[in-house]
Amino acid sequence: MGSGPEKIFEALGDPVRRYVLELLVGEEQPASAIVAAVQGHTRISQPGVSQHLKVMRDAGLVSVRAEGTRRFYALDAASLAAAQAWLAHLTDPLHRFAQPLDALATEVARGKRARRAAESDAAEADRRAIEPDPRAAEPGRRTAEPGPVADEPGKDVRPA
Repeated sequence: MGSGPEKIFEALGDPVRRYVLELLVGEEQPASAIVAAVQGHTRISQPGVSQHLKVMRDAGLVSVRAEGTRRFYALDAASLAAAQAWLAHLTDPLHRFAQPLDALATEVARGKRARRAAESDAAEADRRAIEPDPRAAEPGRRTAEPGPVADEPGKDVRPA
């Protein structure tokens, strides 16, 4: 059915087809309603409108659903998305690099955080090596907590 954006834009080159596209924006329409609306917009025969619908179907712009003898036409969202993507490529040629660049920015930020943390840890270690513990310099002060003290001499205070 539908092919690349070339066929889509070729089909959209005709003002009658663009009008039909506008008619189908809200919901699917029976072919008879499309013919009546287009004939009210411009002078064209029913076979002429049918030919435009065929070109749009071949380009993948519209899909058709048969219900008895009636044909219902609707927009094909996938083809419209392909056309939008192609247009986005024209307006923002670097858009395909957006996700990899976001990932690169995340990795750079992680590296900066890791480097800052390492520098902070190294500075703290240097400070500790240069500055002695001020509590250790106090006379009569122990730097380590005392262990358990036995109430009775000769009693074992180790945990069982």
